[in-house]
Amino acid sequence: MEAMAVQDGRAFRKRLVPEPGKPPQPLRDPLGDRPVKEVPLPPAQVLTSDTFYKDGQPDIQHLLAHLTLEGALAQELLLEVIQKASALFREEPNLLKLNDPITVVGDIHGQFYDLKKLFEIGGSADTTQYLFLGDYVDRGSFSVEVVTALYALKIKYPATVKMLRGNHESRQMTTFFNFREECEHKYDIGVYNAFMESFDCLPVAATINGKFMCVHGGLSPDLKSVETINTLDRFCETPKDGTLCDLIWADPLEPKEGEMRPRENKSQPFIANEVRGCSYFFSFDAGLVFVKKNRLLSIIRAHEAQLEGYKMHKENPASGFPIVITVFSAPNYCDVYNNKGAILKFDNSTLNILQFNSSEHPYHLPNFMDVFQWSLPFVIEKVSEMIYHILQPMAGVTEHDAELPEHPGSDGPGINHRHSLTDGENQTVEMATRLAAFTVAQGQAEKVEPEAKERIKNKVRTIAKMARMFKTLRQENETVVRLKGICPGHRLEPGLLLAGRDKLNSEQDLFSNAQGVDLVNERRPSQS
Repeated sequence: MEAMAVQDGRAFRKRLVPEPGKPPQPLRDPLGDRPVKEVPLPPAQVLTSDTFYKDGQPDIQHLLAHLTLEGALAQELLLEVIQKASALFREEPNLLKLNDPITVVGDIHGQFYDLKKLFEIGGSADTTQYLFLGDYVDRGSFSVEVVTALYALKIKYPATVKMLRGNHESRQMTTFFNFREECEHKYDIGVYNAFMESFDCLPVAATINGKFMCVHGGLSPDLKSVETINTLDRFCETPKDGTLCDLIWADPLEPKEGEMRPRENKSQPFIANEVRGCSYFFSFDAGLVFVKKNRLLSIIRAHEAQLEGYKMHKENPASGFPIVITVFSAPNYCDVYNNKGAILKFDNSTLNILQFNSSEHPYHLPNFMDVFQWSLPFVIEKVSEMIYHILQPMAGVTEHDAELPEHPGSDGPGINHRHSLTDGENQTVEMATRLAAFTVAQGQAEKVEPEAKERIKNKVRTIAKMARMFKTLRQENETVVRLKGICPGHRLEPGLLLAGRDKLNSEQDLFSNAQGVDLVNERRPSQS
């Protein structure tokens, strides 16, 4: 076997290539002493084109099995998959025109193991037509696996696997969140750049049966006709304003629980979207006018987490059908939302909603830190305790703890010995002599010693504070790590750690029950 060095941005790691024509072999366990034997051994070798392709097409089952075990692809193979999928996207128009039967999927956000569950309930891609509404990456730790799997499906089933662009399929968002970091950790910056170029090629909208318009975000004040979408130049980074931005970033003017949005005003169908930091909120009236003019039943979009995995917005009085339907397909979003995922199935002009719960998945520490970094709070706590116990006795020395010095000029005990005195009397004289010498020495040094003792005491107090701080960090390490996992770039809200244990727990509860605390992360980052 040939060893191949792959740079992951922090270090070089050896990846082994399997023998030609053979699948990747699992990591060896020659001693059979793994503590958790029920966890399958990960592949020790990369997946190459020799076994990725079967009869000239991607072997999807083989790929999914490899990715499930957290296996990697040979980098040249992954770049080839990205290039082939990108070529297929370039050939497609901005607006896809599709017909049922079809399954519509909302945000996935790097939750690869939930994507597998989605295929179980939605149907295999070889027999089911799929439309994905975007946001394949960021937040979750398996975005590379999600996009790799979807691109392989696109290559094998180009006519029935359709993908739209979401707001996270951009350089700005993936740098602010964690997809770029994930690419550099698992491969290198070249793979990240290839993914970004492929995202620029994704279509931005679709229609189903000519009655439903599907986008990631929502409507634009500049969009009057569905057909206008085909006049846009989509082959670029998502702009900060304009129709393309609105299709990807806009939201309906209907507040989520705990969120303050502007009140609907009939004279203002579009209101600046301060929550997102770009684009607009579009009102019910704006949606009603658009669907009526374009002879649509509804607008289907993703872009917002939903407790039940979907939301039927206000109904059109004329048709009795919701003007807007939101679908979200990432259950237990960020591992804390405790929401369901959902998909929409259209068949024979009938809409069915299928919900599903989250699946177990391997755990990654934030920033893809290793166990040694994660264990630092434990180590520092113990080191600070050791320093504290070393310094404490020094600070606590008192006069009666000190050893009495020898008499100045003496060669040791016995110089004042008198034969006329008994042994007991001689010992008393010797003790008195040494005590006198000690009293003189103490008087000479009394100006210096209190200062030295105070310095030592101050050091002990500092070390004690450090010990308590690191004990808190160690005790709250798991909570802090979970909170960091759902923050952009894994950065915690300023002041959260200073508020103490009760604040951490209350924030965790908020994350588990609603999107309130996470709302700031829905905002588009400022342009750098």
